Amino acid sequence: MTLEDTTGDKTAPDDYLERRALRRGSAGWLLLTGLGVAYVVSGDFSGWNIGLSKGGFGGLAVATVLMGAMYACLVFALAELSAILPTAGGGYGFARRALGTWGGFLTGTAILIEYILAPAAISIFIGDYVESLGLFGLESGWPVYLACFVIFIGIHLYGVGEALRFSLIVTAIAVAALVIFALGALSGFHVDSLNDIPVDGEAFGSNSWLPYGLLGIWAAFPFGMWFFLGVEGVPLAAEEAKDPVRSMPRALALSMGILVLLAVVTFFASTGARGSAAIQEAGNPLVVALQGDGDPTTLSRFVNYAGLAGLVASFFSLIYAGSRQLFALSRAGYLPRFLSLTSRRKSPYLGLLIPGAVGFALAAGTGNGARMLNIAVFGATISYALMALSHIVLRRREPELPRPYRTPGGVVTSSVALVLAASALVATFLVDKEAAFIALAVYVIALAYFAFYSRHHLVAKAPEEEFAALAAAEAELERD
Repeated sequence: MTLEDTTGDKTAPDDYLERRALRRGSAGWLLLTGLGVAYVVSGDFSGWNIGLSKGGFGGLAVATVLMGAMYACLVFALAELSAILPTAGGGYGFARRALGTWGGFLTGTAILIEYILAPAAISIFIGDYVESLGLFGLESGWPVYLACFVIFIGIHLYGVGEALRFSLIVTAIAVAALVIFALGALSGFHVDSLNDIPVDGEAFGSNSWLPYGLLGIWAAFPFGMWFFLGVEGVPLAAEEAKDPVRSMPRALALSMGILVLLAVVTFFASTGARGSAAIQEAGNPLVVALQGDGDPTTLSRFVNYAGLAGLVASFFSLIYAGSRQLFALSRAGYLPRFLSLTSRRKSPYLGLLIPGAVGFALAAGTGNGARMLNIAVFGATISYALMALSHIVLRRREPELPRPYRTPGGVVTSSVALVLAASALVATFLVDKEAAFIALAVYVIALAYFAFYSRHHLVAKAPEEEFAALAAAEAELERD
């Protein structure tokens, strides 16, 4: 049983898809792997450490392990789904097949919330880094945010191949810097520094490793996610990938493996070098771990500049992900169709420019990067739960569907992802209730638009819609 809607407008001009075509074969497994790491790498440089103030070292460590397990299970499920349906729709396309039009829109909207809000937040962090490093005498503010959006959207407009190669280079610099940081920080590693946060004696189950008790583990979930947040966006590049059936599962697995290694070395090196208490509120925890309150060192300066590279890599790749999700939803009629028009260079120019304008307005108007990231996390956790559910439904309902890649563990794996994603969604209310309710309000407005308008104007020619229609026809034949 699906949440299907068959009342849509099935008409579209003959050249509809020709005017909405992406450049195919632009990305092999290496560029896709780089894209997966680029989505996430900024989270290694900052943000995760705030989880220490929620759960202490032990609480954040357990939360990171659980969230790492959630992402690993989700990535295995997505690898199977992306091999079945290699289109730009990504999570929306998977949910559309499994859960119907409502499920597809719910998933796609949640992903859009994540990928529009996260770049806006990161542009603010880039401004902070530019100011702290004294680059060109600039201060953090709207001119820096505008420059970020103009320069990096411009590269995306030039072409996807060029954009992904740029992303790979910047990401490689950031990853190399994390390795160098770890080698430097581990030279001053002390086990006693890990659990130096004072214990809250009133918290249930509190001790030196869990200073905020067992509830602190749950409250640290959103920050454990920051080591992996965004890797699920790799399937959005499926239509532009070389041999996506083979390259997509490989890139997802490699990306996740690299991110796990980076999370482990960054987490232990930072807390062990300076202490959990010293870095729990730091805006640049890796730099604080290296120099503390002392003068900057050559290594700490290098890491500071590399942190800027990591932010640029994530900002750049998240713009790409958001544009492709918006493109797919628009092409299928869930959002206004004109948003999916592509240029002569096969770039969805309005899908880049309009979210960019929204992101810049949010960054310049609020200046609150942490709040926007919390809203992005809320959207992400909803999409994870729905994508995991989609894998379960398709395995149960369509066991004979050709699967070039099969998820290890099958529905057990995706069930683990579903349970942990639901737990992380609830945890967002523990961290920032206002951000969660803001995201919920945006979600409700989007759903009203779908309920009263766009579900009646869907485009049957869109790949995700054709795929779902084929499934419905096959099911009808089986019933007959």
